[in-house]
Amino acid sequence: MAYFDAASAAPLHPVGRQALLAALDEGWADPARLYREGRRARLLLDAAREAAAEAVGCRPDELVFTPSGTRAVHVGVEGALAGRRRVGSHLIVSAVEHSSVLHAAEVHTSGGGSVTEVAVDRTGAVDPAAYARALRPDTALACLQSANHEVGTVQPVAEVAEACRAAGVPLLVDAAQSLGWGPVAGDWSLLTASAHKWGGPSGVGLLVVRKGVRFAPQGPSDERESGRAAGFENIPAVVAAAASLRAVRAEAAEEAARLRELTERIRTRVPASVPDVEVVGDPRRRLPGIVTFSCLFVDGETVLHELDRAGFSVSSGSSCTSSTLTPSHVLRAMGVLSEGNVRVSLPPGTEAEEVERFLTVLPRVVAEVREKLGAPVAAGAAGGTAGGSGVLVVDALGRRCPIPVIELAKVIGDVPVGGTVRVLADDEAARLDIPAWCEMRGQEYVGEEPADHGSAYVVRRLS
Repeated sequence: MAYFDAASAAPLHPVGRQALLAALDEGWADPARLYREGRRARLLLDAAREAAAEAVGCRPDELVFTPSGTRAVHVGVEGALAGRRRVGSHLIVSAVEHSSVLHAAEVHTSGGGSVTEVAVDRTGAVDPAAYARALRPDTALACLQSANHEVGTVQPVAEVAEACRAAGVPLLVDAAQSLGWGPVAGDWSLLTASAHKWGGPSGVGLLVVRKGVRFAPQGPSDERESGRAAGFENIPAVVAAAASLRAVRAEAAEEAARLRELTERIRTRVPASVPDVEVVGDPRRRLPGIVTFSCLFVDGETVLHELDRAGFSVSSGSSCTSSTLTPSHVLRAMGVLSEGNVRVSLPPGTEAEEVERFLTVLPRVVAEVREKLGAPVAAGAAGGTAGGSGVLVVDALGRRCPIPVIELAKVIGDVPVGGTVRVLADDEAARLDIPAWCEMRGQEYVGEEPADHGSAYVVRRLS
C-alpha cells in the first residue's frame, strides 16, 4: 500500500519511535516532583523543549507543549487577543487558513470581535500588501499559515510579518505543514505546529510566544507549561516529538530535493495523461511533497475509493464526498475547480516506483469513473450542432457534483456560437466548477442569476 497522505499525518519516524519507547520507561513520573523519578522526567522534558526550540529558532522558555496543534492554535489566538484587548478586537486571517484558525475566528466574532479575511489568488497565496491594507488601529492579532495544507503553496510570511511589525501588530504563524522542512523566516510573534505532521506522535503540539508579546492565557489557571497548556505533560510523546523533529530536519535538504522531483513528475504527467485536469497551487513556491489536481466530470469520493482499492492512500478537498456537500474552503477561496480533487502528499522515503505506479493507475481510474457517470469522452466533445436555439436551460436541481458540469458539457454544442446555456443547480460546487469548466474549455462564464430554486449559472458559447 502506498501512503500518499502525509499532509494529514506522517508515519512515525523511526527515531521518534525509539525515543518514545525509551521515554515510556524513563519519563513516566511527575516532572514537578523533586524525587529521583520526577527529576529524571524533568530532565527529559527540558531536553525536549531545548531541542524543539532550537528547531523553531526561539528561546526554550518561549515554547510550550500542548495536547495538539489545534489546541496550540486556539490557545495562541485566544491568549493574544485577550492580551491586547485594550488595543481592540480586530483579527486578521487569510481565507485559506486551517480550520482551527477559522473556527477560532468564528468564536471571536460570536463574542463581539471583528474579523477581516484576506483573499488569495488562484495559486492560494496572499498578497502582503493586502495584509498591510487590512491592518487597523484596533487590530489585535493577524494570523497566516506558513504553507497551505491542501495545495502546498508557501505563503510570504516574512513580508507579512514585516508589515505587521511596522504596525505594532503580532503575527501568529501556523507552521504545521512546514516546520519539518525548516524554520519559519520572518519576524513573527507567535507560532504553532503539530508533531504528527513531521513524523512525531499524535497528541503533541507546539505553541511559541515571543518575549514581549502581550499574552493572557484564557480558562482556569494551571502551573504547568507556563500556564498556557493545562494538564499533566505527556513526556514520552513530547520526547518523541522533539527527537523526530530533529531527525527529519537532519534529512530535510536531501528529502526535499528528492520529493520535489517526484511531485514535479505528477504535476507534469497527470495533465498529459488525464484529459481535463487542473493542477492547483503555486508551481514554484510550494512544499516539497504536496501536489494537488482536480479532474472534470469525476465523483471525488469514487476516485478516492478506486485509488484505495488500487493500493494508494490519497485525500481530497472535493465537494463530491459523503462528508460534505460544499467545496473545500481553500479551493473555494482560490476559485479553482473543486470536483474530482486529489491531494497527493508524499512522506519522506517515498519510492519513485510507487509514484510511477500511481501515474500508471490514475488515468484508468479516472476514465472508468467518467464512463460510469456518462461524462464526455474527450475534451471539446460537446455534441449537437451549431444551429440550435440561442438559449438552452439545463435543469440540474437536486443533482450533485459533478453532474451539473457534465450536463453542461453535453449540451453546449446544441446552442449556436454566441448562444447561452443556463444551468439550474442547487449544489454549492457548481459555483466553482462551472466557471472553472468555462476557463478550461474556452467558453464565457456570464455569471450567476437568482432562480426559483438554487441558482442559474449562465454560460455563453464562444467556440
